[in-house]
Amino acid sequence: MPTALEASPGERLRTLRALLGLTGADLHRLTNISQSWISQVETGAREPAEDRLRVIAEATDTPMSFFHAQPSSVPLDSLRFRKMATASRTVTRRISAFYGESFRVTEEITSQASYPAPPLPFATTAELTADDIEDLAAQTRVALRLAPDKPIPHMTRALERAGVAVAPIVLPDPTGDSVSPTNKHFGVSYWAGIGETALIAYFPGMQGDRDRFTLAHELGHLVLHTFRPRAEDPEGEANRFAGAFLVPYERAREEITDRLTLEGFARRKQVWGVSIQALILRGASVGNIGESRKRSLYVQLTQRGWRKEEPVSVGQEAPLLLWSLLERLYGDKPYLPASEQLAIQATVLRSIAPKPPTQARGSDPTKPRPQGKVIAFQQRAAVRTGGGLRSAQ
Repeated sequence: MPTALEASPGERLRTLRALLGLTGADLHRLTNISQSWISQVETGAREPAEDRLRVIAEATDTPMSFFHAQPSSVPLDSLRFRKMATASRTVTRRISAFYGESFRVTEEITSQASYPAPPLPFATTAELTADDIEDLAAQTRVALRLAPDKPIPHMTRALERAGVAVAPIVLPDPTGDSVSPTNKHFGVSYWAGIGETALIAYFPGMQGDRDRFTLAHELGHLVLHTFRPRAEDPEGEANRFAGAFLVPYERAREEITDRLTLEGFARRKQVWGVSIQALILRGASVGNIGESRKRSLYVQLTQRGWRKEEPVSVGQEAPLLLWSLLERLYGDKPYLPASEQLAIQATVLRSIAPKPPTQARGSDPTKPRPQGKVIAFQQRAAVRTGGGLRSAQ
């Protein structure tokens, strides 16, 4: 029987099914192994036969090492999801398994590469005021070495340079194709604490501004809830943090006023990389936009069809850190050699550590950052030229 320090192949088999979205019947059809055997192994009622595990591994393109890998250290009840209330529980369970494996792999490769842990601030008091959250958002900008009052040209790279890994999630189906039944899920995150690994996973959408807000929202969970797991309104707090982090208080007070038209909001969106709807809420949160004006603006958005499709396209950002570390550790074609060593499917690695577009590779987050005035100059230049934000033509 496995000891406390050994992985349970039966539990790993259960994780594999959750990871791939397979029922016992699905796995039976793929392998011709009886559902009763699968169930008994998963519950620990019988020992798994190595030859049958090998059949399952071959049928699902899974390395045998997967069944003996230590499970993720993430307590799944600590995961924070940004999702709709109507999101499928089945999909949420699958995402939990996918995230757990992604976190396990991230811990391993950042440890192998000696990549520094994120120096994030964190909240510890039971109750937080709006001012507390604004202050923590400002502290987080300092920790990420961002200008205190300017737009963030590349949200993903700012996180990665500070040691927060970012992974897109695209769920593979049993046939090997990639699908994303995640239109009601946006992000999930976990930070193991001071000096430990942090991973934000998100489900890539069609709008870069939505992805940027999701990353900021999940960053809020890391800062606000790692040491406050029983917060009364964690989603509301994370939303407030995201707005404060993306558009700092003083700039929001100056620029997002009740006199701003929707066209004015669209121009602000181009500068800050934040949706018009989120900018309206930010204006309300800093006391510039009253309830009546907010309702009026949302009516106008609906009348113009902008609630579903806003003007101004915000460029999508490509993660780079995990790919760069994989490439450093396993060569320029890392997926297959890393698969066996990391005890994970190559398709999962391709999702969480995709090879970046060629143009993104010049800003490798594993390289040292320039200091002082050079950073400020780069940020100003990035804002002037778009820096990942582009106008719709």
